[in-house]
Amino acid sequence: MKRIVLFAILLTTSFGYTQTLLSYEKSPVFKACDSVAVEQLKSCFNFTLNTFIYDNFKVPQIVTDESYVGDVQVLFEVNKEGEFKAIYTDAIYDELKEESKRVFDSLPKIQPATYNGHPTFVQYSISIPIPLVKPVEKTELPTDEVKLTDKDSLNATLSNEFDDIANDLKAYEKLEYDSELNIPFTHAYYARFDDEMNAIGTNSHTAAKPFVYSDVARYYDIKAEKESLAKETDSWLGRKVFNEHLVEVQGKDYWFTVDPILDLQVGKDTEAEFSSTWNNTRGVNIQAGLGKRFNLTASVYESQGRFADYYNQYAESLKAFGPDPAIIPGRGIAKRFKEDSYDYPVAEAYMSYTPADFLNIQFGHGKNFVGDGYRSLLQSDVSSPYPYLKLNATFWKIKYTSTWMWLKDVRPEVVVDDAFLTKYMANHYLSWNVSKRLNIGLFESVIWSDTNGRGFDVNYLNPIIFFRAIEFQTGQGAGNAILGLSSKYKWNNKVNIYGQFILDEFSLSDVKAGEKSWKNKFGYQLGAKYFNAFEVDNLMLQAEYNRVRPYTYSHNTQILNYANFNEPMAHLWGANFKELVLIGRYNYKRWFADAKFIIGQRGFDYNTDEDNFSYGGDIYRDYNDRNADTGITIGQGNKTNSFMTEIQAGYLLNPATNLKLFTNIIYRDFNPDAITASTTDSNTFWFSIGVRTDLFNWYNDF
Repeated sequence: MKRIVLFAILLTTSFGYTQTLLSYEKSPVFKACDSVAVEQLKSCFNFTLNTFIYDNFKVPQIVTDESYVGDVQVLFEVNKEGEFKAIYTDAIYDELKEESKRVFDSLPKIQPATYNGHPTFVQYSISIPIPLVKPVEKTELPTDEVKLTDKDSLNATLSNEFDDIANDLKAYEKLEYDSELNIPFTHAYYARFDDEMNAIGTNSHTAAKPFVYSDVARYYDIKAEKESLAKETDSWLGRKVFNEHLVEVQGKDYWFTVDPILDLQVGKDTEAEFSSTWNNTRGVNIQAGLGKRFNLTASVYESQGRFADYYNQYAESLKAFGPDPAIIPGRGIAKRFKEDSYDYPVAEAYMSYTPADFLNIQFGHGKNFVGDGYRSLLQSDVSSPYPYLKLNATFWKIKYTSTWMWLKDVRPEVVVDDAFLTKYMANHYLSWNVSKRLNIGLFESVIWSDTNGRGFDVNYLNPIIFFRAIEFQTGQGAGNAILGLSSKYKWNNKVNIYGQFILDEFSLSDVKAGEKSWKNKFGYQLGAKYFNAFEVDNLMLQAEYNRVRPYTYSHNTQILNYANFNEPMAHLWGANFKELVLIGRYNYKRWFADAKFIIGQRGFDYNTDEDNFSYGGDIYRDYNDRNADTGITIGQGNKTNSFMTEIQAGYLLNPATNLKLFTNIIYRDFNPDAITASTTDSNTFWFSIGVRTDLFNWYNDF
């Protein structure tokens, strides 16, 4: 944490005697500067401050005895009352730090800076040279009197240019909320503006996620929401903890923010033999904008943790080739930490560019989601992050999304020269607002691998071509194409009905035969959302039913399954399941509460010497070893009924960074017909409390 704070301060610290971080209509004014011209106020402030420091700073004896030559870096502010406060000091001697604080505490009260005629705080940085150097008052010359006569004059000119850049800075105007950045996708936060986005008559497109701020700004004022939640506080620490980004910098045509990322929690799993569950995530998140059309963000996470026993078992079942014991679901490969915990670093970043109002281009490392529900049968965010290139084109009543992804198959049997196998995925999603109430979406996706050295096949690079036709042209077994359909109907401004249909393979003759052929690989979703339910503001209720037949998403060429890093690219459960999801979400100012109930039935493989058939739930298995050709039903195999409840409540500490205090309770009952080495029964009660920067979805419902 200390390194993150130091990094943030260095980003905002300028060299020289004093450099302002923000520009105002009028700088703070010492009494000695009352009579100077406005354009000379900055120079007078610098000279008066440095003179006071020179006259009052007492160099500690130890510094003198050791003939130290260096400087002291001080970050300070002048508040709305005109009082000085040293925020941060950095020096090789603690005695120098203490003396710097003493000097700043002894500074007189002055006239505060003003912005738009109102008093405001202002932050500065200063470098105090050791040994002390007596300041020299400088008189600024008119531009036509500046002469480059020697090296010193040239250096002075360059220094003025640096000052001009610093003077270009101004108060941060929260430009992120109208930018081309993605709104971090969490189901809980998106529920806050889901009703506004889905009002009858809006031309919004809500399936392709994450959303871009500028798209949502037409329907919901996120900036106003954040400002309405601001706490009344004048202290720098109070603002940074409760209202603002740690670092906020804005210039003429650029801006950036820097924030620490935290996920610190501790809990208890009643079923586990170990004493407690815990997670310790530290990181940094950077957002930036260059001009009006280019944005970028980067997040780096350093994490260690130990989770509930069922969660740990699932993570270890995803184990990749190599010595590392697990893959943390949705995050990535985990190394062993101590005896029974995991170390799992993650990095995510992307660049977003909007060359024209109708087109947004993103290149990054992260996740995407297609759908209006809690689950997606088309493309979900349950797998580990991956590199991607995405185009979003919006025109008329249509939004068209093309995404190309670089995925990994990390199983030992496909590794070559100790390197994971790269496979590729491309999809198209066309969203069409047919009327004020009805939306229809068409989806197609294809996965292929580097067979015959083909690499990234340019046949799939065309953003408007039909993948199924290309699959036929490139050869049988060259790829795995999937088709999908989504729809949404706005019953009224409070109720939305939505659904999805996924088609992996379809045999009309087998459907007519009525024998439940294995070839009928499809699934569907039906759901509804009720906004401001029962006239309660900010209460959202949701019901969703998902059903996917066995062998869907799998392929006879195993590497062409619909998966990444041993995790599905669609529904978390793979295939061969039916599921009912009930969700309630409520927020009041900074308080929030979520409740989720999941009732499901799945069919697992037995994986025993007596029965090693594929029953269609494991999408990584080759379906050529299936148990039968007909009579295929959902739940076949080791039928498992499950029930899960997850309740979370908490308080939003900082709306700008989405930092939350929370408590989470999970009850999970998992009952297979047969207990095997790979499928065991479980009855879990998992309680956790913590503080988290909520930037992505955690899925605990395996």
